Amino acid sequence: MRVHSYLGNGFQEVIYQRCLEIEFQKVGLEFNREYEKVIFYHDKKVGKRRVDFIVENKILVELKAISELDEITHAQMLNYLKAFKMEIGLLINFGKTKLEFKRFDLT
Repeated sequence: MRVHSYLGNGFQEVIYQRCLEIEFQKVGLEFNREYEKVIFYHDKKVGKRRVDFIVENKILVELKAISELDEITHAQMLNYLKAFKMEIGLLINFGKTKLEFKRFDLT
């Protein structure tokens, strides 16, 4: 990915998020950045969650800048997909020397 090739690892997540926004704009993708959704429990509002990107109204993209993707980050992505009623998610980790990513598909 261009962003990781250009910056490498070691920056905060928000830096990668801003750069990825520029790349999405360059190629003409439709997206929402830091998209927020209200979370309900038994029809009661219990809070809000924000994802890094919703791309083309089809793909939820969550960015990380951590040393290792683990079960917790995977569970977070699955919860986001369910809460946002989306089927496809992409978890991207900029925290390593080699870009790490994982696709999630609830279909």
